[in-house]
Amino acid sequence: MIHAPFPVVLDANVLIPLTVCDTLLSAAHEGLIQIHWTELILEETRRNLVKAIGLPEEKAARRVAAMKAAFPEAMVTGHEGLIASMTHHEKDRHVLAAAGHVGAQTLVTNNLRDFEKQHLPATLQAQDPDTFLQHLLSQAPETVLEMLRAQAEALRNPPLSLTRLLSGLARSVPGFAREVRELLPPSPAA
Repeated sequence: MIHAPFPVVLDANVLIPLTVCDTLLSAAHEGLIQIHWTELILEETRRNLVKAIGLPEEKAARRVAAMKAAFPEAMVTGHEGLIASMTHHEKDRHVLAAAGHVGAQTLVTNNLRDFEKQHLPATLQAQDPDTFLQHLLSQAPETVLEMLRAQAEALRNPPLSLTRLLSGLARSVPGFAREVRELLPPSPAA
């Protein structure tokens, strides 16, 4: 794994849609970003994989365990002392404390309202996953396209083409999926 100089904290809600989560983790694996999370973020992810999308408990736990094993360097510790000084809602303070502790530049979250710019440190920005992935695509289009091709090829149960992967991504990150499609060569006429 390549050490990326761009630290990012992933909020639990962006780790729930499986295709978006896989895309963010693939970006980390490719060295485009350096991801971070906490035990609380991963516990919320596990809980919501069961509650929100109906994943069986053992599969949700296995997925979170696989994420931890694949990215051991992502686990943030030592941030607990900062939690009390955060002024956000109590449920979000640990996320901001983790971001501050690791010097994250971006917090990727679907809850932008909870992380309004005027309440964030000047060095931190909150972005929804669609905007964040669009920025990654604009910075490294060839790497992102190759990463998505590899992501689609790795899915075997069921097998997915890049087109089908993009259709799945379009449900959660429509702008990103559209921009990727625009970069792809036109399909041959049938």
